[in-house]
Amino acid sequence: MSIARILIIAGSDSGGGAGIQADIRTVTLLGGHAMTAITAVTAQNTTGVQGVHAIPAEMVVQQMDSVIGDIGVDAVKIGMIGSAGTAAAVADRLAALDVPIVFDPVMVATSGSVLADEATIAAFERLMAVATLVTPNIPELAALGGEEIAVRFGTHVLAKGGHGEGPMLTDRLIGPGGVLKAWSNARIDTPHNHGTGCTLASAIVTGLAQGRDLIDAIERARKYVREALALAPGLGQGRGPMGSPLGFHVHA
Repeated sequence: MSIARILIIAGSDSGGGAGIQADIRTVTLLGGHAMTAITAVTAQNTTGVQGVHAIPAEMVVQQMDSVIGDIGVDAVKIGMIGSAGTAAAVADRLAALDVPIVFDPVMVATSGSVLADEATIAAFERLMAVATLVTPNIPELAALGGEEIAVRFGTHVLAKGGHGEGPMLTDRLIGPGGVLKAWSNARIDTPHNHGTGCTLASAIVTGLAQGRDLIDAIERARKYVREALALAPGLGQGRGPMGSPLGFHVHA
């Protein structure tokens, strides 16, 4: 029996709601095998980020090489990158891989804590150039240069609408030629939405690793995230983690 092998390059969230912890949970529940290259360790809970310790770029790449050389990789998800040097080193290593790559350009945590400085954000260009899909929210998309990044970097962009106003939210898939598809749903009114971006990107990359096309992978991922939001257990005093849809139908 074969299983989709997903390499996750991201930071650790001590509160378990986002980051590597959310990524592993999502990949596992959707039937994949999660491997990790941890870029940073955070002291974090539902109220914010209290501390960040970046892992040296050489160690991040060593983690990548360790699993790529032995287990192999069917797709890669990039989340919190830690530093500009790490972004460059990771981009160099990924350029040699011919697999789908989903880049979630994490800049600010759900709590509002900044997770990427200006130099790191500038270095995101290297990662966008090797990505199959970039998944920014509204503020991240603006910081990266807007919808034209799809043309500039020859990639696809899932412009997420969760930070927009109003009772409805719309996500748009943009390719170099323009908008390919849009999805609109009623907003799920909950403060417990920590980790939505990490979870969505990990769900998409799992679908791609399993052989789904991009639109199909996005559609299943959106359903998964909405179910996880509806199942949020209400933990913590701030923006708590989403739930784990243990009964989610992998082939939905």
